[in-house]
Amino acid sequence: MNGKNLTLAELSEFLAKHGFPNEVDGDARAHVHAANTLEDAVEGEISFLANPRYTNRLAETKASVVIVKPEDDVPNGLATLRCADPYGAITAAIVHIHGHRSHPQWGIHDRATIAESAKIGTGANIAPNVTISENATIGNDATLYPGCYIGENVRIGEEVTLFPNVVIYSGCRIGDRVSIHAGTVVGQDGLGYAPVDGAWLKIPQIGTTVIEDDVEIGACCALDRATLGETRIGKGTKFSDMVVIGHGTKVGEHCMFVAQVGVAGSTKIGNHVTLAGQVGVSGHLTIGDNARIGAKSGVHSNIEPGSEYLGSPAVESSAFRRQASAVHRLPKMKTRLRELEAEVEALRKRLDESDASGA
Repeated sequence: MNGKNLTLAELSEFLAKHGFPNEVDGDARAHVHAANTLEDAVEGEISFLANPRYTNRLAETKASVVIVKPEDDVPNGLATLRCADPYGAITAAIVHIHGHRSHPQWGIHDRATIAESAKIGTGANIAPNVTISENATIGNDATLYPGCYIGENVRIGEEVTLFPNVVIYSGCRIGDRVSIHAGTVVGQDGLGYAPVDGAWLKIPQIGTTVIEDDVEIGACCALDRATLGETRIGKGTKFSDMVVIGHGTKVGEHCMFVAQVGVAGSTKIGNHVTLAGQVGVSGHLTIGDNARIGAKSGVHSNIEPGSEYLGSPAVESSAFRRQASAVHRLPKMKTRLRELEAEVEALRKRLDESDASGA
């Protein structure tokens, strides 16, 4: 998909103004109108190199321009834009060339069901088959795709995008510039039951769920409402698909949760925490700022700030690597143990025979 047609000089100037100082190496008049991978790029497209393992593709790429680090070696004749952060620079370049996703424009569609007491902001873009309940507030320039349901007393901020079939239960609050992808549910009841006389008695979930500004939630996620108080997702945090957040959990700012993460209730997660795919976190724990948890880890205890944990049960990465190394050596260790057992048995027989002959 083509976007703006820019010269390398124009793109360089734009990136410098937006926090990516750079130097042009090659023809500053080269034109780009799209971004692509090194492997798939063709003439007129820009690509990037951020991972050294793909350096060999520089010699094969057909891209007109490549963003590289200042120290990277590139083939002669390949126009480059040298920048300390190629990944960040290509992201800014993609936005500048292609823009963000554009939405269909419905205005306020006559097949949307909107309660009389709801408040709809200026420029709201509401698709057919959207339901907006009593006393809900929809902010300016919000976009709601078909099938969205907005419960009573929900507050949705400005420039929010809710993709198809997003459900926001009553009383939840969504900040500005939030994106929530298809099939996600916000504010459903948490798993709250009390054992009474051999049966489960439901505990009313009378709290709420709050999503702060600039959060992006992937498809088919579920964010429980709190039993009391709030479940809260901090500003700038990003979730991939199928992430589940238990009731009363507090997630800090600018966290990154990869697909299929599950966090049990009443857990406190700090700022800039990364949970890789399929991480499971038990309830009532604390995970400190800047912690990183590797894929498929099971977290059953508190995690210190800045630490890295792996495995199930999760342990510090250095301990995990020692354990993994030991497990890798187990077959050889087993073979050696059998050899030693055989040697010991042979020595025992020789000793028995020696004792018998001496007697």
